[in-house]
This record gives sequence, C-alpha cells and structure tokens, in this order.
Amino acid sequence: MSSGHRHGSGHEHEFEPQRGLPEALPAGEKLLWQGSPDWRMLARRAFHVRKLVVYFTVLAGLRLTVLLGSGAGARDMLVSLLWMALLGATAIGLLSLVAWLSARGTVYTITDRRVVMRIGIVLTLTFNIPFKRIVGAGLRLDANGSGDLPLTLNGKDRIAWLHLWPHARPWKLAQPEPMLRSVPQAAEVAALLADAWSRSTGLSAGTQSFGEGTAAPSTAPGRQDNAGAHPALAGR
Repeated sequence: MSSGHRHGSGHEHEFEPQRGLPEALPAGEKLLWQGSPDWRMLARRAFHVRKLVVYFTVLAGLRLTVLLGSGAGARDMLVSLLWMALLGATAIGLLSLVAWLSARGTVYTITDRRVVMRIGIVLTLTFNIPFKRIVGAGLRLDANGSGDLPLTLNGKDRIAWLHLWPHARPWKLAQPEPMLRSVPQAAEVAALLADAWSRSTGLSAGTQSFGEGTAAPSTAPGRQDNAGAHPALAGR
C-alpha cells in the first residue's frame, strides 16, 4: 500500500465482512480495539455547538436591548425573541444531528499492525494506516476522559483534509493529520496505541502534547511524562 490509506470502500455497513473494516483481518493480525466518537463531544468540539448557543444567546440579548430602547411593547419583544430562539434551536439541532450521524457512521479500529478509520455519513471512506506510516501521535484530553488522538504521517503520505474532516486535526491543512476524535477513555486508547506501535516498529514511544487537556500517564516503558504532557509516538 504505497499511500498508507485506502479511499471509499464502496460498500454499505451491513455488508462489511467485519465491523469497521473493508475486509476480514489477515491471518495473524489481531484486533486490539474498536470505538466511535462520543457524539456529544463531537458536536461540541468539531461542530462548535456550545459556541453557537453562546452566539444566539448574545444575539437575543442585543435584540432585546434594541427593542427596549425603541420602546417596543412586551408582545413585540416576546415574538421577536421567540423567532430568535426558533432560529437558534434549528441551527443547533441540525448541527447536533450531523454530529450524531457522523459519530454513528464512524468506527475507529486499532490492530497490532495498523489504524483503520471508517468514516462518512452518505459516502463511506475507509483509511488503512499501517504503523510504519505513522511517525507521531498526540493526545488531548477533556475533563470527562474523552479526547482526540491525532496521527502524524511520514512526509510522503498525504490524505486530503476535506476527505478526513471532521476526523482531522484542526488547522493542519498543509500536512493533514488524521485524528481519532472525541474517543471515550482516550488515555487508555492512547496507551494501547503506543504499546502496539512500539511492538510493531521496534521503536520506543515518546511524549507529545497539543492543545488543552489534563495530565495523562506515560506510555513509554520506564519513562515518566512531565505534568501536562500526553502520551504519543515518537519515531526516533
């Protein structure tokens, strides 16, 4: 596999020979973990639903201030605020639905040889990323234990950012990084990934942090992370 990934399996999920995989695992390859995004966290992080709530709340407050200044009656203010609430609820509801559908159609798989990402709502794409193509990974933890695990590919490999979104590290457009997004119990998944990567490549896992998060335990044998650092893979 020269590119380290595979586009569009072209099959419906019910016809998958094995959940989340375009074909059954080869003999000798072991399935270590499978999971999907937490759709609530995906809605918050990728679709910015919480920011949208704040936006419409501020907008409603400004609208109310203008109406009060113009001497509008209570009925006019109520009608205006109801329309604003309906608009906000529609936008937030639609984005939440897209987040739910995206999480429902996504399966992340870690084997002892690779990471597989089956993503998509209408069009299904499957990306096979062998460990030998991965040169680094990070972890950003949320307070509830879920988190994001971006994967840094070697310089020759590219996956289009638009093909990955929302399963891509934000703002990494020149060198897109596939990301296991809003994964429950992300620290445990990161430790499992680091161990599998080390066993497969024969290299030791280092540490790398990105974005906001809380401290996580070290995944490198005999090594302690600094406070605030996160498990990662460092192919050195």
